[in-house]
Amino acid sequence: MAVLLIAEHDNHSVKDATHKALTAAAQMGGDVHVLVAGNNAGAAVKHAAKLAGVKKVLHVESKALERPLAEPMAATIVALSTAYDHIVAPATTNGKNFMPRVAALLDMMQISDISEVKTADTFVRLIYAGNAVQTVQSLDAKKIITVRTASFTAAGETGSAAVESANAAADPALSSYVSENLTQSDRPELTSAKIIVSGGRGMQSGENFKMLEAVAKKLNAAVGASRAAVDAGYVPNDYQVGQTGKVVAPNLYIAVGISGAIQHLAGMKDSKIIVAINKDDEAPIFQVADYGLVADLFTAVPELESELGKLGK
Repeated sequence: MAVLLIAEHDNHSVKDATHKALTAAAQMGGDVHVLVAGNNAGAAVKHAAKLAGVKKVLHVESKALERPLAEPMAATIVALSTAYDHIVAPATTNGKNFMPRVAALLDMMQISDISEVKTADTFVRLIYAGNAVQTVQSLDAKKIITVRTASFTAAGETGSAAVESANAAADPALSSYVSENLTQSDRPELTSAKIIVSGGRGMQSGENFKMLEAVAKKLNAAVGASRAAVDAGYVPNDYQVGQTGKVVAPNLYIAVGISGAIQHLAGMKDSKIIVAINKDDEAPIFQVADYGLVADLFTAVPELESELGKLGK
């Protein structure tokens, strides 16, 4: 039995989501092979070869794979799928784009966003915004799986896997890359940050998020937001944490002015330590918080920044 893990990468390095999905893939049993499909992706291949527990890295080079468009990615994955019982990818924006197409082309069901591996054919996933847990057993010949990376620890980089070149499938040419607009930030990436400071509707304006950014800078943290704050236009969409945003599991999650709607909790309740600051002592966020402070955030946050400054942060 063998598992094919599709690497999330930028042609230069392998993303943290791949490290975490690898942990899940290793629990399915058998050898784990990592597919790095890209263009001029040699650096990413070397990075993938260092991942602990990887038996082999498949290197596929093609101009059509420079960005992971669904059609050429799916075609290449299906062409390589013959030798594998499991095909696994992180449940990132890219994974959610090409994996359903892989499942359709192979005429197999997809098991999405798993949070636990029970056995080689049985998996756990959260449904209804995390309020119910579903155990799914697949009898398909191949298991097509996306992994909720927040539920798994990242694999280390102590390996030295063999690298093998493979051919890309013909590009169906059904779509083409046009452009992308990326948010530039000196803060850590939200989905891989060890500390996150998030604001909600209670921040009252985008200008007030500067208070959170000042705290985040001292903690080397990422800045997030609830959907209410995003919908109100305080911050861009890429800040959003929750069921319809990004799923995170940092070591420390500081929720400021966030009431704690079910949809938000679904995206951050796996955090190791949750700290909540809210003036409403009945806010739902306090039910999941490890530490809660009932206070006016406009007083508490500047005081927090001041105290961090005293610690040399």
